[in-house]
Amino acid sequence: TTAATATGASAGESAAGDSPAPAAASVAFRWLGTAGWRIDVGDRTVLFDPYLTRFPTGLFDGAFDPRTRLRTDPKTVDAHIGRPELVLVSHSHWDHLSDVPHIAKTTGARVVGTETTYHLLVSLGVDAGQISVVKGGEVLDFGGITVEVVPSLHSRNKSCSYFAPGTLHARPARTPRTIADLPEGDTLAFQVTAGAGGPSAFLMGASDFSERAVSGLRPDLAMVAVPTSTSTPRYVPRLLRALGTPGVVVPVHWDDFELPLTGSPVPDPAADLDAFLAQVREVSPATRVVRPDYRTVYDGEMRPAQR
Repeated sequence: TTAATATGASAGESAAGDSPAPAAASVAFRWLGTAGWRIDVGDRTVLFDPYLTRFPTGLFDGAFDPRTRLRTDPKTVDAHIGRPELVLVSHSHWDHLSDVPHIAKTTGARVVGTETTYHLLVSLGVDAGQISVVKGGEVLDFGGITVEVVPSLHSRNKSCSYFAPGTLHARPARTPRTIADLPEGDTLAFQVTAGAGGPSAFLMGASDFSERAVSGLRPDLAMVAVPTSTSTPRYVPRLLRALGTPGVVVPVHWDDFELPLTGSPVPDPAADLDAFLAQVREVSPATRVVRPDYRTVYDGEMRPAQR
């Protein structure tokens, strides 16, 4: 969730485990807007924080309403997700989780997330056997696609707080109905390595991190959330140096995610994308910066794929 304006053994498992190890050359990345990604490794698909319905909450026009009802547009979601076998969830805010119940129930994909994510999804009708609960530190092998779970932190607003904090250790008393019913529930990052020798991608869902947790990851690609405040000091230099100055940095979570994916990305006015990109270039001049768009399919080096 944007920090500046929001204050305050299943079929899926078997499919992942039985799939052959993918070839490194057949990797494709699609930005799904917000922090979301679709990663295709051969004919296999991994999703990260897929939020595609993008319903209005007033967040970007100064009239944010935490009582906004949750909803999913199945047609829009299904048009973008392919046939995923794995869904990685960084945290449980609506702009990361609210489309996941539909995806899990209609595709059988395995979901990887926190205990809070688990309890919310079960409350929303997802089979508990489809969900892998993680805390950070795990390294998981899904048939040759390696997922390293990284303990992380949620971004902070100007008051050093954020929307809907809290964790769940049991199912909520009632089924979540509004965006305020989806607490953050701790935050994770993920590093996904696509096949033997394939590219590794570091995926963030919020613009803060644990410096100790990310040190030594050395990803080929870093999908970095753009901050909307300066509450996290020296965010860019500390992150890039801890990651080992990745060869490619891709900014994420900088768009207005209440506008449809059919147009071009419109920057969130609270996220200073230009300043972020300038900092990346200053800290790591050799790093290639890719500003993504919704319609481009990128290869394993985050270059537009040849069709």
